[in-house]
Amino acid sequence: MPIVKSKEKVVLALNVGSTSIKSRVFVFRGKKEKEIYAWSRGGLGLNGSHQKALSELKSDLAKEGILTKIAAVGHRVVHGGPMKRSCKIGAKELKLINRYSKLAPLHNPFNLQGIREAARWGRKEVVRVAVFDTAFFSGLPGYARTYAIPSSITKKYGLYRYGFHGISHHYALLETAKRLKKHPGRLKLITVHLGGGASIAAIRKGRAVDTSMGFTPLEGLIMSTRSGDIDPGIIVYLLRQGFALGELENILINEGGIKGLAHVSSMLELIQKVKRRNALARKAFDLYTYRIKKYIGSYLAVLGSCDAVVFTGAVGAGDPVTRNRVTKPLKETILKNIPVLSVIPNEEKMIARETRKTIN
Repeated sequence: MPIVKSKEKVVLALNVGSTSIKSRVFVFRGKKEKEIYAWSRGGLGLNGSHQKALSELKSDLAKEGILTKIAAVGHRVVHGGPMKRSCKIGAKELKLINRYSKLAPLHNPFNLQGIREAARWGRKEVVRVAVFDTAFFSGLPGYARTYAIPSSITKKYGLYRYGFHGISHHYALLETAKRLKKHPGRLKLITVHLGGGASIAAIRKGRAVDTSMGFTPLEGLIMSTRSGDIDPGIIVYLLRQGFALGELENILINEGGIKGLAHVSSMLELIQKVKRRNALARKAFDLYTYRIKKYIGSYLAVLGSCDAVVFTGAVGAGDPVTRNRVTKPLKETILKNIPVLSVIPNEEKMIARETRKTIN
C-alpha cells in the first residue's frame, strides 16, 4: 500500500453487475486522482457466486493493506429513479434502490448486494455513496423524457424516460473534452455506449438532451439479450395469445436481442461469427448496426451539428468492426468532417470522482 498523506482520501469504487464485479481504488489529493489497485471477476451468476467474489475482494484489500485506509466506498447504482445526483447511502436511499429493482432487475439487486456486503467490512466511519447511472439524464427536457400516455398515469406511476449508462456517457464526455481541448460545456456530442447493454446519448453544452434508454434499460438499441425498441402492440398481442407476464419479461430481457436473433451468448461471439461469414450472425449484426446508425442520424438532427461521435463500452471502444460498420457509410454523408472517436470506458474512475465530490 502506498503511503497515504494526511490530506489524501482513499476511495474504493465498486461496480457490482449481474455477471461481473469490477473494483478500483484511487487516492485523491484535491481533484487529482491516482489509481493504486484494480480487481475484477467475471462469469458470475446465481448460487452465491457474487457473495464469494465479494469476500475474495475484501480479503485481497486486507492483504494489500488497503482495507483499513478506505475513507469512502462509491457504489454504481443503475436505476436511481428521481435522484439527480450522487448521495450518501442511508436507510432512505436503500429503500429507493430496492424500489427501482423491479425496473432494472439485471442490475439494482446486485448493486444492493454490493452495498450491503461492503457495509459489513467494519469501520463505521467509512462513507458509502451511491452513484446513479440515471443521474446524468435527470435534466432531460420535458419533450425528451415524457411518454405520450395520459398524464395522470404518468405522474401516478413515475413513467418517465430516465436513461441509463450515465456514468459511462459522462466519462466519455470528459475524456473527449480533454482530447479536443475544449470545455465540456462547449461541446455537442453523440456518445455511443456499446457493451452487453447499449445506449446512445445526445449531449449539448455538456448536458444530455436525449438518450435511447427510457423508463427501463430495455428501450432503445438492440443489445446482447434485450430487444430494444419494439412496437408495444406486440406485448398486447402476445398477452392475448396466452403468454404470461413473466414469460414475456424473460423474452424481452433475457432471450431477445442478439441472443434471440443469432443464438449466441455474447457480442464477442457474434463478431467472431460475422468474421467467419456466418449468415445468421451477419443478419443479426446488420440489424444491430442499422439501429445504431438510425439513432445517430436522429440525434444529429436534434443537435443540428456535432463536434464528434464518441464510441465507448467494451464493444464500442474494442474491436473496430462494429464502429467501422456503423460509421463508414455515414462518413460519406451526415458524418462528413465530423470526428469519430473511441474512449476506453472507466466507470470506476467516474464513480470514484463522484464519491470524492460527494464526501467533500
